[in-house]
Amino acid sequence: MLTDVGQWSGVVVDNYKLEFELGEPSEHARQVALTELRETPENRKKGLEELNKLLDGEPDLTCPRDDLFLLRFLRTCKFYPESAFKLIKNYYSFKVKHADVYKDLKPSNEKNVFDGNVIIVFPNRDQLGRRVAVLELGKNWKHKQVSLDEVFKAAVLYLEAAMWEPETQINGVVVIFDMDGLSLQQTWQFTPAFAKRIVDWLQDSVPLRIKAIHVVNQPKIFNVVFSLFKPFLREKLRSRIYFHGTDRPSLYKHMSPECLPAAYGGSRKEPRFNGDQWYKLLIQAEKEYEAINTYGYKKK
Repeated sequence: MLTDVGQWSGVVVDNYKLEFELGEPSEHARQVALTELRETPENRKKGLEELNKLLDGEPDLTCPRDDLFLLRFLRTCKFYPESAFKLIKNYYSFKVKHADVYKDLKPSNEKNVFDGNVIIVFPNRDQLGRRVAVLELGKNWKHKQVSLDEVFKAAVLYLEAAMWEPETQINGVVVIFDMDGLSLQQTWQFTPAFAKRIVDWLQDSVPLRIKAIHVVNQPKIFNVVFSLFKPFLREKLRSRIYFHGTDRPSLYKHMSPECLPAAYGGSRKEPRFNGDQWYKLLIQAEKEYEAINTYGYKKK
């Protein structure tokens, strides 16, 4: 059960409304759920029952037990309860391991990174119904004002919100890293420890389907950054990372130009929703983020 949903009014820019999509999945998503995720009424019922039983055996963990919460894990794990149970444990164990990052994590405490405007989400989905997040970590990133830890926290806040959307749970998420103008000083901000945290998070601790990571506009120096991440990548995620540079036709093989804004050679006409506008939306769900922070493993 989401908290205070009646107060989530959305954000309007140029007559286009940005809001959380909390309704029932589309017909396309329902078909994806059936063919790719094994989501049938029988598997859904059995999966929820078995997952609840497994959670009963984890007394040190407190987490929501409503269907809406548990389904995000079951869908990510194709309705195999044991895998969903493992993912729930990973999700909360990761928070314990990185408690310094997750302490009081909510939009109101992270306004600086949203004002920095280095991470946004397209207002529209791609041609496959997936949410598209963009991280601009080149010339638009003022690294002395916005740290990589702050960027990570914003990514967590965004993906937590994506987890609320049934359409996104089913269709997944695509990430674009726009590295245009990446400088040598910026590459020094990346460390092996930070790279491992990001990869561990995406590979093992997020109840969302990360369908693709597209790197665009990257200079040669980006190879130094990627070399930090490479040792921690397993084949599944590694195979979903694509490097395009400024080759737009290469990007279009994966993302239709009709789903992309003009900045990437696309034809979408919606206004760009900047970080401060996303902040206005996420802050409406502040109480939900506060509720999220009350769950997890008991402190020993």
